[in-house]
Amino acid sequence: MNKINKDQHIFEMNKNHPPALKVKSGSVVTFETYDCFQNQITKEEQSMEALNWEHINPATGPLFIEEAEPGDVLKIEIQRIEVNSYGVLAAIPEAGLMGEKVQKSTFKLLPIKEDKVIFNENIELPLEPMIGVIGVAPENDGVPCGTPGAHGGNMDNKKIREGTTLFLPVFQKGALLSMGDLHGAMGDGEIMVSGVEVGGEVSVRVEILKAKAINNPILEDSEYFYTIASHKELLGAVKEATEDMHKLVMKELDLSFNEAGMILSAAGNAEICQVVDPLVTARFGFPKHLMKKLLEK
Repeated sequence: MNKINKDQHIFEMNKNHPPALKVKSGSVVTFETYDCFQNQITKEEQSMEALNWEHINPATGPLFIEEAEPGDVLKIEIQRIEVNSYGVLAAIPEAGLMGEKVQKSTFKLLPIKEDKVIFNENIELPLEPMIGVIGVAPENDGVPCGTPGAHGGNMDNKKIREGTTLFLPVFQKGALLSMGDLHGAMGDGEIMVSGVEVGGEVSVRVEILKAKAINNPILEDSEYFYTIASHKELLGAVKEATEDMHKLVMKELDLSFNEAGMILSAAGNAEICQVVDPLVTARFGFPKHLMKKLLEK
């Protein structure tokens, strides 16, 4: 079995990292991951100041896909996500949309059992595992795993979950795919910086698509195609994700500029992924029953 253990991890997506594993296009690979705190939080009474903040957001990898060349597309079928038996939620001063009102850091260790996240004796959340950080080596300088971009990275997009397919642009030979920062549950926005942070394992099938260049990540689930973009301002991320989808719809449905914009306005959805990372991330969803083909068809 192709597997990369969590001790083979990086804190920056960078073309200079040696591969943890090399495989051929079409291979299935399992990534074992830490949580975003590198499993440092084991007690609720721990102090935020005691954490090693240089060890935040480790991503397992990188994986080298032999056929991958710059200008290709990396297709990632997310086949399985299994999470550990507990997760961590945090409130951190000066972090997130309400961080200026957080007087003291708080950690909650949440048991995960029977497809539930146990918040307290009265509140249970449905277990909805997703991948917060997943990306390839960027085109130019390295990017910290906590920052999203055209290469993917810390998109914190709750739609990136089991049964979906993510498409990433390839910037470097081998693509150099890494992932981590799993969540047992996370709301759109991730407004306090933390979802239910959890370690676990992800099994994916990787495939290289030739002559199918894209500018930003694209996601496909059972009902929608999503274009994903990150920007320093939320409106900029929404606009870029919308423009990417508009171009796809014009091409695939053979519509004029105005017609494509009108169908997006009538049937598409501009949605927030996260608003708390160094760049914020948005997605634009368009129903698959209206656009049945994408990229590889």
